[in-house]
Amino acid sequence: MAQTNFKPADEQLAYLKKGVAEIIREEDLKAKLEQSAKTGKPLRVYLGVDPTAPDIHLGHTVVLRKLKHFQNLGHTAIFLIGDFSAMIGDPTGQSETRPPLTREQVDANSKTYLAQVFKLLDPQKTEVRYNSEWLEKLSSYDVVRLCGHYRLARMLEREDFRSRLNNNQPISVHELLYPLLTAYDAVALQSDVEIGATEQKFNLLVHRDIQREYGLASEVALTMPILVGLDGHRKMSKSLGNYVGITEAPGEMFGKMMSIPDELMWSYYELVTDRTPPEIAALKKEVTDGALHPMDLKMKLAQEVIGDFHGEDAARKAAENFQRVFRDRQAPEEAPVIQLPKGPAKKLTALLVELNLAPSKAEAERLIKQKAVEIDGVTIEDPRKDIDLSKPSEFLLRAGKKKFVRVVVA
Repeated sequence: MAQTNFKPADEQLAYLKKGVAEIIREEDLKAKLEQSAKTGKPLRVYLGVDPTAPDIHLGHTVVLRKLKHFQNLGHTAIFLIGDFSAMIGDPTGQSETRPPLTREQVDANSKTYLAQVFKLLDPQKTEVRYNSEWLEKLSSYDVVRLCGHYRLARMLEREDFRSRLNNNQPISVHELLYPLLTAYDAVALQSDVEIGATEQKFNLLVHRDIQREYGLASEVALTMPILVGLDGHRKMSKSLGNYVGITEAPGEMFGKMMSIPDELMWSYYELVTDRTPPEIAALKKEVTDGALHPMDLKMKLAQEVIGDFHGEDAARKAAENFQRVFRDRQAPEEAPVIQLPKGPAKKLTALLVELNLAPSKAEAERLIKQKAVEIDGVTIEDPRKDIDLSKPSEFLLRAGKKKFVRVVVA
């Protein structure tokens, strides 16, 4: 194996800590980085992903980008596709047993994953593995031996298991096996570092314990925060409709990115860009000093994110198009301002009628279906959409080509 010249351990650690929720344990990571720099041998760093859905959204890329950061420093990035474990189903965050996927579903999803992750990772330098390589070969004796390395009491300390027990909800035995079988991934890969989301912390701790049981040094567990979705409150999720899909058209991605609340863009800069903490601090200072408008900064953010997945030219065109549409069609400086009192959520169709942007709810619904209604530059396509009026907010509402109102909820 060719040796690599690494940056000093402290410099690497400072770069890797950006956006991280927790490093278990940081002193161990520093020691591993120091040893790696001394020997010229890269660390083996992996991210395990169960292909439970065909497409990846921006929230999924937070852990993927951290793997990229290790790769940027010269370490071995391992992208592990949990084709075997996906058929069991990780109970993390589940209030009930999740139905396992079929082999056909898993295989189909796995193929699309790689095309998407290689938009961030260097395919020439990424070790792609499938945990069926070793998990399918385990005999029943091997599985029993693996289970013998962990105590049931420890397993039931897991929050979702504990709450389900307290609420008399069923737990299937195969769910208890999930963290043990994925721990065997860490044994098979002989990993030095594993990356996961904060909600996977329990699994990562089990992986460290099982590595020790098999005579290996414990890996470092590095957890990343959950990305908050476009609504500014809940985790990014397709089911909640507050997501940015990385395979969406550049213009659609740009409009969605521009809809995030101003205060949220700082965590996006931390979690979905490669900007360093000093660069982000400098941008914050420019906004605070009034040298840079938050909207301009949000446009920079959207352009950088889209550039990663669609290329710089497509990102620039999306930015130019958004600027043209925002200026010419929305004309925010000319928009009449209407104040609404805080209150319960209201249907968008009803709001359009109330603000004289549509003569009737039927016409409002027709406008929405024709993609002629936008909120802050984002096209609304769901006629049943509710508008949250429960807290102070401000947004630009457009119906048709020339009707627009700036709504202030106070």
